[in-house]
Amino acid sequence: MAKRCNVKRVMAEAVKWGERGARINSISPGIIVTPLAIDEFNGPRGDFYKNMFAKCPAGRPGTADEVAGVAELLMSPNGVFITGADFLIDGGATASFFYGPLKPEQK
Repeated sequence: MAKRCNVKRVMAEAVKWGERGARINSISPGIIVTPLAIDEFNGPRGDFYKNMFAKCPAGRPGTADEVAGVAELLMSPNGVFITGADFLIDGGATASFFYGPLKPEQK
């Protein structure tokens, strides 16, 4: 719910700030390899994450450099026509939750 609200907020702010020449976008990363994430992978929820990675299209967690690549696009001349957008960078985990093997069983 919170991510959906953020998507809508970015759209609304893009309209408002666009009148001043600004572009507003957001990046919504999924599981990104960081020292804290490595602790999670090796902790009690580790099997949950390993299952998620195995069943999502990318088959792995993301890296900080991959998130930075999207930020670089948005800040570069190649991104000047992009505004009001949210970039979900999760290796397809969300798609797999709704349409693939991570979809919860219907009861």
